[in-house]
Parts: sequence; C-alpha cells; structure tokens
Amino acid sequence: MRKVLAAFSAALILGAAVGSVPAGASGAVPAGASGASPSSCPRGLLFCEDFERLPPGGPSTLKWGVDTRNGTLTVERARRGNQVLRIHTVDNGRAFLRVDDFAAPGNRFYGRMRLRVDAFPTAPDWAHFTLVEATGTGSTEVVRPVGGQYAPTVPGTFWGVGADGGPTGDWTNWRESAPVVEDTWQCFEWKIDAVDNRVAVWIDGVANPELTASTSDHGGNDVPFVLPTVDTVKIGWQLYQGGTTPGEFDLWIDDIALSSKRLGC
Repeated sequence: MRKVLAAFSAALILGAAVGSVPAGASGAVPAGASGASPSSCPRGLLFCEDFERLPPGGPSTLKWGVDTRNGTLTVERARRGNQVLRIHTVDNGRAFLRVDDFAAPGNRFYGRMRLRVDAFPTAPDWAHFTLVEATGTGSTEVVRPVGGQYAPTVPGTFWGVGADGGPTGDWTNWRESAPVVEDTWQCFEWKIDAVDNRVAVWIDGVANPELTASTSDHGGNDVPFVLPTVDTVKIGWQLYQGGTTPGEFDLWIDDIALSSKRLGC
C-alpha cells in the first residue's frame, strides 16, 4: 500500500511540474508548433532546415549562410528534445540565416517557419523589424513578407508586409488585425508570386487578407510594386532603429521550408 501511495504522490508531483511550464515554452506548444519530425524536410522542397542534423552551437553547415551584425545564431536543443535556431541581437542588430542561389519556378514560392519571439520592441516610436527578406534581380525592391512595427498611436506592435530599396520606398503596412504575440510558438507562412507581384501571409494556418501586397495595392509610393526575381531569402531578425526597449532580443525558429506548393502548418 505504501508503494502505491508513493507512486501516486510522485505522479501528482510530476503532473504539477508539467502543468507549470509557461505557455509558449517549447514544452507546452500547440501540436506541431515546435517539435520537428522526420517528415519535416521531405523531398522536393526548394529549401528546408529543421536543425536536427546540426551540432549544437554556432551554425556548421554548407546549406545556408549567416548574415549578422551585433547578433548571433545558435543551434540549441528545445525542451521537447528537438533542435531549434536561437537568434539573439543587441539593440538594432541583425542575425539572419541566408539562403543563397535560390530559384523558384516562375518566381513563385511559399515559405513556412515556426517562430517564438521573447519580446517585441516598445521603443523607440515606430520601431520597425523584419524576420523574412527576399531580394534578387530585375527589381531593387527588398521584399519583407514577415515583419512589423511598433505603433505608438494605437499603441501596439503589429505584423505587416513591407519593402525597401525600390521605387515604392521604405514602408511597412502594419495592420491592427495582426497584433504580435510574445513568448508563444506560432506558424507563419508566406507567398511570393510574380503574377500581379503578390505577397500574402498566413498565421497559424489562417490567412489575413490585410497582410498582402500587389502591383497596385501596397503601402509605399504611388508607383507599381514589382517583385525581383528572387535569388536570396533571409530568415531571422533585424531592427532598424537604435535605443530600443528592450535592449536585446531573443527568438527561436524551427522547421523552415521554401516550396513551390503551400505546405501548411
């Protein structure tokens, strides 16, 4: 009887410990939100990285490059046992995984990543950040399908599609319908399509019609928005203004994939 009671008590303690994991931690996420599986990089994708075959520590791979300034990329083990990429930056630093020599048939592709951000900027006013950036030939537009901005007039921090470097200028079309969520695993998908120069975004499998851009419908100067023929995709974090609050940023990314077809979450 004592053995039964001891086992029951141990089970209660274990259950309490599991229940105490903060929401959004790697050990307590929606199904599929952070745990990579053997099928997370199936054949036929344009690019895929689930970090499972990389040694912990600084990136050691020929599949992709690194673009950093006041930032680091580190492969580390999450609480569920899978490996993820941790991104750390200071103030307005940057740290990107860089996919070079990229080519998508018809200049049309989908992207997907699982993401958890510890905290978003609340200063300075209009602090602007990017997590995905696509560049290439034929247009100087730097396309930012996943990014956002702190809007002091609301106030709040919101996701938005944006661009820079081209005729449309520097813009982030943030939307109040897409508020950021801190310390929670989410799945982000995006589409870049040369047909009508369209950009679209899904969050946790749900499309947000406001997170889009096209030739004539975007947030920049009143000129056509023209996509480059994408040959480089960067995934990570960059913040463009200094004097930030907080002064450092941490995020974790997993299950990155680029594909000719939408993969879903």
